Amino acid sequence: MKIATYNVNSIRSRLHIVLPWLQKNIPDYFCLQETKVDDDKFPAAEFADLGYLVTFKGHKQYSGVAIASRRKPQKVIFGLDDEPRDAERIIAAIYDNLTIINTYVPQGQDKESPQYAYKLAWFGRFKKYLKNHFQPQNQIIWCGDLNVAPEKIDVHDPKRILGHVCFNEDVWKAYADVKSWGLTDVFRLHHPNEAGQYTFFDYRMRDAVSRKLGWRVDHILATESLASRSYICNIDLPTRLTEKPSDHVLIYAEFKGD
Repeated sequence: MKIATYNVNSIRSRLHIVLPWLQKNIPDYFCLQETKVDDDKFPAAEFADLGYLVTFKGHKQYSGVAIASRRKPQKVIFGLDDEPRDAERIIAAIYDNLTIINTYVPQGQDKESPQYAYKLAWFGRFKKYLKNHFQPQNQIIWCGDLNVAPEKIDVHDPKRILGHVCFNEDVWKAYADVKSWGLTDVFRLHHPNEAGQYTFFDYRMRDAVSRKLGWRVDHILATESLASRSYICNIDLPTRLTEKPSDHVLIYAEFKGD
């Protein structure tokens, strides 16, 4: 079973990357964030032509999540349990005994803003959501742009970046609290001490990729029953090097069968 996650930063602007990648790699599940398109304009037909059914929710110009899969989910849940539900930031799709939760966690803007307090609370609300709907013994994958770089090796300059809304003690604690419910970082499971592995390179930084000025903020996590069967999890850097790329990099993982 193969799953990929990609903050596309506008799906209609990245079809030239997404569609060839799907054709070449044929993942079973493909999660997208920041689709930035109203639902009636989502390019579902292009995915259908490749054999994928897409479930999605979003708005023009901001946010938006989607899951493309090679089979139809039995159930789909949009949003958290309480208000504001943020339906364009979280989608859970259930496929028999597998649940995939795709999220675009709020970025937070700056530490003095209400958006940052909202981000920290969002992690707590998400943990309650997990407790309300699932059990750690279930086969669950949580992936997406989580807007947290959880370790010093996940950013290119930890001393300078420390204190950023995606890299500080408070956001690490909030993220770790969700993980403590029973989730494993699949990338770190296979690359435990490897520095310089990033999923985000800011457009505004000159030659960010070649200078390795990146962050690892996009993640694939899994409950133990799945994490123990994972055998690969990689960052696909060429998706950031192509023409007109997203500022994020695609990441994928593969799991052995039962």
